[in-house]
Amino acid sequence: MPSFRVCVNISARQFQSSGFVDNVKHALKISELDPLGLELEITEGMVIGDTIAVVAKLEVLADMGISLAIDDFGTGYSSLAYLKRFPVDRLKIDQSFIRDITNDHDDAAITDAIIRLGHSLGLSVVAEGVETKEQAETLRRKGCDLLQGYYFSKPIPAEDFEKWVVDHTEKQLS
Repeated sequence: MPSFRVCVNISARQFQSSGFVDNVKHALKISELDPLGLELEITEGMVIGDTIAVVAKLEVLADMGISLAIDDFGTGYSSLAYLKRFPVDRLKIDQSFIRDITNDHDDAAITDAIIRLGHSLGLSVVAEGVETKEQAETLRRKGCDLLQGYYFSKPIPAEDFEKWVVDHTEKQLS
């Protein structure tokens, strides 16, 4: 199979636990996953509060080679200072902005602004909840780096995943 990144949503409770970093290290060890193949998704709300402790925890993870993404960007307690302070690699635009991007000027403008902001900070940008060809085309024209959603695949059983990846990789290469 081609290499790909495994993205994991982290709950606030998990992230705030004192043993979180050790749990991540243990999971990497038992799964034999290269840290470069792991991306942890945190929400804006999870990083509010004790910023010194949050930054320290995120820096340890980033130093391990793990990618960090701010999930559902634009729906929480957005503080642009967090983007400057935290070692994040990626912004994930919440699906609420994507849903009507082709016919709602405000959603299109907000999405465009998030993409430009992310790129100007050296971050890649992911659009969540892409369900139609029109949404995908609009986001590609806007320069969004990655798209995810039902347009590409609905959830599939783990045992079907490898075949799906191989089939879709071959289509991309032809």
